[in-house]
Order: sequence, then C-alpha cells, then structure tokens
Amino acid sequence: MSMKHAFRLLSTGILALLCAIPLLAGHKNFKVSVYVRAYEVEKMADTEWLESSWKTISDQLDVDKIYLETHRDMKLVDDATLEKAKAFFKARGIEVAGGITYTINESNNFETFSYSDPEDRAWVQRVAEHTAKHFDEFLLDDFFFTSSKKDVEIAAKGDRSWTEYRLDLMNEAGRNLVVGPAKKVNPKVKVIIKYPNWYDHFQGLGFNLEWGPQIFDGVWTGTETRDPSGNQHLQNYLSYNIMRYFENISGGRNGGGWVDSGGIYMSMDRYAEQLFLTAIAKGRDVMLFDYSQLLSVRLNPRFRAPWQDGAVSWNYDEMTAPIQKGKETVTPTTMARIADVVLRKTDELVGKLGEPIGIQSYKVFHATGEEFLQNYLGMIGLPMDMYSAFPEGRKVVLLTRQAAADPALIDKIRKQLQGGGDVFITTGLLAAIPEKIADICELRCTDYKAIVNDFGRYGKSDKDILIPQIQYLTNDSWEVISAGRPLTGGVSGWPVLHRAQYSKGNLYVLAIPDDYGNLYDFPAPVLNEIRRLMSADLDMHLEGPAKVSLFLYDNKTVIVENFNDEAVDVKLAGAALKTFTDLESGEILEAGTGAPAGGGFFFGRMAPPEPKATVNIPAHSYRAFSYETK
Repeated sequence: MSMKHAFRLLSTGILALLCAIPLLAGHKNFKVSVYVRAYEVEKMADTEWLESSWKTISDQLDVDKIYLETHRDMKLVDDATLEKAKAFFKARGIEVAGGITYTINESNNFETFSYSDPEDRAWVQRVAEHTAKHFDEFLLDDFFFTSSKKDVEIAAKGDRSWTEYRLDLMNEAGRNLVVGPAKKVNPKVKVIIKYPNWYDHFQGLGFNLEWGPQIFDGVWTGTETRDPSGNQHLQNYLSYNIMRYFENISGGRNGGGWVDSGGIYMSMDRYAEQLFLTAIAKGRDVMLFDYSQLLSVRLNPRFRAPWQDGAVSWNYDEMTAPIQKGKETVTPTTMARIADVVLRKTDELVGKLGEPIGIQSYKVFHATGEEFLQNYLGMIGLPMDMYSAFPEGRKVVLLTRQAAADPALIDKIRKQLQGGGDVFITTGLLAAIPEKIADICELRCTDYKAIVNDFGRYGKSDKDILIPQIQYLTNDSWEVISAGRPLTGGVSGWPVLHRAQYSKGNLYVLAIPDDYGNLYDFPAPVLNEIRRLMSADLDMHLEGPAKVSLFLYDNKTVIVENFNDEAVDVKLAGAALKTFTDLESGEILEAGTGAPAGGGFFFGRMAPPEPKATVNIPAHSYRAFSYETK
C-alpha cells in the first residue's frame, strides 16, 4: 500500500469517526437541555418553521439535549412528526429524549386525569406506549398527579383521606399505566418523573416522594422560584434546596433541575439566579422550559435593573451585545442568550466545587407543618441539607414541625443529646408535641403571641415582629436571645432562641415568626448568633444581614450569594479559617481575628473571637472561594 493511499484511508476513517461523534455544545460539568411542548413539536412538521425557530435559539444558546413532548392537553403528536423532529436534532449532534404532560386542559386549573376512570386510564396508558415507541428515555412533566374529585374518585376513596387515597392511586398508576406498559413496548426505555417545586404539598395530590423514586428510573426537579411574593411564596433559595433534597431521597438519581422564564420580568437577575442555583446544587442537567419561551420572550430594557450600573455577576449589557458565531455576527434577541451566558460562566465555576454540605434537617415523608421553612432559613444564611431519615453522627440536627410525624422522634432526640450533639427545634414542633418534648425539658408553646422589635444587645428591628411565646420553668432552661417591645427599659421579654441542657447536649428552641418572611427582619447580630450555634458541623458561618445565602462544599470551597437589591458586606467566620482565594479572580483574603459575633456573650461568658474574612458582594451577585484552615 502506498503512503498516499494509506493517508487517504486514514483521513477517510478520521472523517467518518468525526461524523459519528455528536457535535454537542460541550458543557463540561452539566448538560443544557431544552424542553419542547407538544404544541411546538406539532409545528415541527413544517420544515421551514423547524429550521428557522432552531436557528433563532441555537444562534444564541448552546444546547446539549432536547426533549420532544408527545402529549399535553389531549394533543397527541403523530408518529411522522416525532420521527422527523428526532432526525432533525440528531443530525445536528443533539441528544434527543421524549416527554409527556398528563393534562386534560392545563388552562383549566391544571385539569388532570381521573386515574380511577377506565377511559382516562386507557388514554394514559396509550400515551405512555406511544412515547416509548419513539424514545429510549422520556420524562413526565409536573402533572403526574390528580386533583380530580369526580364521583368515580369519591366512590373509590371510601373511608381513606384524600392524601391516603391519592398516594396509593398514583403509585399504582405509575407502575401499571406508565412504567410497565412503556417497558413492555420498549424494554430499554427509561421513564423519569419530574417533580415540581411545591414539594411540601405533594402528598395531597398523590405525588409520592417515598416510593415514586423507586418506581421510576430517575427523578427531575422543578427549580423555578420566579417571584417569591407570588401565590406559591417560593423563596429564591428553594432553587438550590429542592435539588439537594431530591438528590438525597432518590439515592443520587436526580437528573437535573428545570427553570422557566417566570420571574424574568422582575429583572434578568431573577432568571439568572434560578439557573445559577440549579447548577451549583450540582445538577447533572439544567433544563430550560421551554422552546416557545426561548423564542418568544424577547430581550427588554425592563430586564435591566438599576443595580446593573455597578459591578455585578450577570451583566445585562454584555449579554445583549452582538456575538460572533463562526463567520456570522448575531445580535441577541431573546432570553436564550441570557441562559447561555449564565450557564457558560457557571459551568466553569461548578467544575471547581465539591459535593454540597450543610446543616442537616429531618423532613418526614408526607408530613405537613411549617411548609417550606427551610428555604427561609437558607435565605438568612443557614446552609440547608434536608433528609427524610433522622441524621446520624452530626453535632447539630434541625427539626421542624414536620418531624412530629415520626412516632419514635423523642427517642432519636434523646440519643442525639446523650451522644453529645445538639438539637435545634422550632416553636412549631414544640407546639405540636409538648408532652414528648417535656421528657427532655418542660417547655410550652401555646397560642399566646408577643410583638417584638427590640433584641437588647443584639440590636433592634425596623419592623414589629409577631413571635410565639416560649414558656419555661425558671432556671430549668435559659434564654439565649430575648426580645420585647421594648426589651431594654421595657416590662417583658420573650425568647427568640432558648436553650435547655440534657445529658451531654443542648436542646435549642428557635422562635419562628408567624410570617416566616419576618426572619429577614431580625437584626444581623441575632442572625449571626443563630448561625454560629447551628454551624458546629461546618468550617464556617456567615455574619451579616438577611437575604444572603451560604453554600458550602466538601472540598473546602464556598459560595456567598447576595439576593438584596444593594451591595452588602459580610464576614465568613470560623475557628480554623486562614485564607480565602477567589475562584474567579484569584484574589486572596486573609481571615483576621475579629470580635465575637452577636452580643459577644454566651451563657454569661464572653464568646471566643474567631478568624473572619470580610467580603463585599454587589446586589444580586455572588462570590466563590476556596479556603484553607489551620
């Protein structure tokens, strides 16, 4: 064989190999996916629309994977259109999977199927089988639950509660109408359930977080928080916290997080924050919902908030400037460009982070009470890590009212305290099981309230705050932080943080305001003391105002994110801290010895000073560091 012929064969082989390799967008630490509703998949029968719409998106956003929905609102996309769309995206090096939204009419209060109705059951199964014919992987969008109360449902429920009935019903439907039939059609298919963001209310509609992750091949997570003051009251921190919770309960099978354009009209930063939090929670994939939004939500000067005039993490002017795509100059037009910039930058950072760690909180499956409270705590700088098993081997465990559903709870608390650990409980839990808590300490939390704004040496609040009254036996337990109106020079005060010794540990009770949002109104020294005492398992804690969150990782990296509309100065404090190195700029900060946090006293003794590093964080921005300890 001549050298020339050999070279030609080698070149041909290399070219064939390159053609066989998908030309993925190449995000290094997670995939970026786009979900396409059945309405838009149906339009893809039109080649011109398919090509032009994809060009608009792909010019602005690098996509690794696309999910083509087969059904929504009784619309079932035909075989030919699905195969045409699949072939189009695969030819462009994009991974392709399927999707199903089990709604009858989404615009009618998210009208769902009746899973006790034979006709509805037959349609649900038909959709699963149809989808499995075309895809080796598909996921169920938010609506694999039931809100139906037709006569057939009322009869089937019998004497059970709606929660009990629906949990059993949707388990059965998942196995027998979706997963089983799909795998019979296509034994290779993976069926994944995407759970939405309202996790604390799932059980009432049949979403079963205890058994669902075992029925399906994996889970996905709704990380949309949009406007926190909206009717769901989902705080910014939920975009991170729910990712970690679903990862914990699924045995590490949480595929990724799912963000839509909701909140973008508050500012571009609100959309960026959701994407960022999803990724730094170590999501394996970030899903953008949806194809139509990436086409139709146009860039708008209203997205540029006033704080954009300063130094910020996400710069709107840079995002909207023309970009070069090969030989073509592209002028960004839609939110697709925002997503691309945020995720490209975040991808670089995520590669430097270890596994997330935090203060472990016990959330019993299907329990109610103090719903979504951990997200408010995350917003006051307490890094949350929720589990549905009682944490073992920790210095600190956090328990909210939901832990009351565990009949063996008091034995677990006792074991934790006798082992030398501390337990923090909320006033909600104390009010739920006072007789059981009395085995540790005789405390009460009745319906009586106190209006407070003065926290003594810990400062004052600009607002009046309504808190439960923690009642106790003098000298059997002690107030750590007290408040009144006023406290100094006043006539009464009530515990905000209370402490009872038991064996080798301490039981703390934290007063949760009637409006959880009032946690943000606690003076910084109050928050500092709470953070310090709750962070015994961690290398550091935060000092500073509320609406600043701390994210810690097991490789000694940390992110601090500011959700305020103005820049803040915060301190990172910890007994063994030495230096911090900015993961993006390389700037080095020394942890100098600072004054004690809070009021400076701890049960009558001066609290020890701690090494601290001061960090300035612009509005709606973050700083990320690696750090060294002594």
